[in-house]
Amino acid sequence: MAKYIFVTGGVTSSLGKGIIAASLAKLLQSRGLKVTIQKFDPYINVDPGTLNPYEHGECYVTEDGAETDLDLGHYERFLSTFTTQANNVTTGRIYQTVINKEREGAYLGKTVQVVPHITDEIKRRMLLLGQSGDYDIVITEIGGTVGDIESLPFIEAVRQLQWEMEDEDFLVVHLTLIPYLKAAKELKTKPTQHSVKLMSENGVHPDIIVCRTERSLTAELRKKIALFCNVKTEAVIEAMDASSIYEVPLKMLQEGLDTIVLKKLHINGYSAPQLGKWKEFLDKVKNPVSKVNIGLIGKYIELQDAYKSILEAFVHAGAVNRCKVNIVNIHSEFITDANVHEKLGGLDGLLVAPGFGIRGVEGKIIAVKFARENRLPFFGICLGMQMAVIEFARNVLGLSDAHSTEMDVNTTNPVIDLMEGQKKITAKGGTMRLGSYPCEIKENSLAHAVYGTTEITERHRHRWEFNNSYLPQFENAGMLASGKNPATGLVEIVELKDHPFFIGVQYHPELKSTVENPQPVFTAFIKASKEFSEKKNLSNPVLQSEMIQTV
Repeated sequence: MAKYIFVTGGVTSSLGKGIIAASLAKLLQSRGLKVTIQKFDPYINVDPGTLNPYEHGECYVTEDGAETDLDLGHYERFLSTFTTQANNVTTGRIYQTVINKEREGAYLGKTVQVVPHITDEIKRRMLLLGQSGDYDIVITEIGGTVGDIESLPFIEAVRQLQWEMEDEDFLVVHLTLIPYLKAAKELKTKPTQHSVKLMSENGVHPDIIVCRTERSLTAELRKKIALFCNVKTEAVIEAMDASSIYEVPLKMLQEGLDTIVLKKLHINGYSAPQLGKWKEFLDKVKNPVSKVNIGLIGKYIELQDAYKSILEAFVHAGAVNRCKVNIVNIHSEFITDANVHEKLGGLDGLLVAPGFGIRGVEGKIIAVKFARENRLPFFGICLGMQMAVIEFARNVLGLSDAHSTEMDVNTTNPVIDLMEGQKKITAKGGTMRLGSYPCEIKENSLAHAVYGTTEITERHRHRWEFNNSYLPQFENAGMLASGKNPATGLVEIVELKDHPFFIGVQYHPELKSTVENPQPVFTAFIKASKEFSEKKNLSNPVLQSEMIQTV
């Protein structure tokens, strides 16, 4: 029977519940336990698929096609195991299920209420993964902050489970903030005390308190927190700010978070943590031997979480290449023919990011043209690949009005068009081409060199596709369709024959990049950018002189 750990948050949002949950899961997994993590979000949207990236960051897509919270990306990157639809549940999905059951007459005419009907459905979902028999421990992250109106049904469900289950099968970890007041020159524990008090008033008492802090906690402060929050001193865990999220598991190991969890859950006979690969990766991240400047051309660069998986994939790829990847955020809406050299001239590689809608599209096309003409390593993802197709059609094939019907329904050259299966769909939520699909790669192509195989699977999230009626023109002019879906012929990968590194993919490769399995296209792209940088520096006498002096 699985054991259950619940991670809640207090004082303020964005403290890092997802990272703490993922770090704890990694430590337990490294000891030989089978662990999974799930996220319960309090918002009423059924899923994040229709949310603006400015609202909620990126929408993370699982293998089975679920549009989920970005924290599931952290779970997969830390554990190197897939999540599913069952790993992310929202208030909207809970209420949708209960209302559908009421319409079907499942409640036999009873008055449907938050307690017990909503809380019963929450509890059912909380226990679902643990009942599969696949896991020893299920960690559940409760979104939001204790005290939020939206979170109350979830906290109540946790209270009921705490009452129903045996003590050794249930544990609550509460993440809170210990702020440092510069004027007083001291850390303050009162916000944490109030947070725990509020939880206790709702009937849930934490077993472990993880304290997010800028300054180290003294033994005296730990005792004070333990005393006023009614936990053992050893259950007060310090979570200092870290330079990388990948340091957090090691910091939690030093604090003994996994040890106290195993003790409280009465789990015996576990092995010592095996974190050799993790430490090796972290060493490479901290000690690079080179640096590249990568331009991230996007529409949502004001919020870094909008491209979270891409940024983390760059960290993984940088470690493989022992290279520091410096991301230069460039808003596509402000790229013009007049300033493109100024904005992109100092880059070693260019990634055009995914997105939706017409805003910023022309800037992306100009950026692609710059990379193609200047032989700058280029990588386009989803909409980025489509922009590469449009740019090539306009400036190489001479189809001046070439466009995507997403942006221009009246174009006479729709080189990117709405998929046939999408033309009659009107509902927006969960209706795109989602999840993992196979791709066959041509031998002797750049894509084949990157992946080292002719058969891959990658995750998708799109409605528009390459218009295959134009494919002969593209291939005759030098843009190859090096990867296709074997069932439909949908073009998954395009590349240029006469360019050192130019590749666009319809799928989202960033979603499968993990610490232990860095994504191949990102790794190859950084390698190409590193080589471009080295050649550029060697061809510049001033830079070469500076390099010699440095050595």
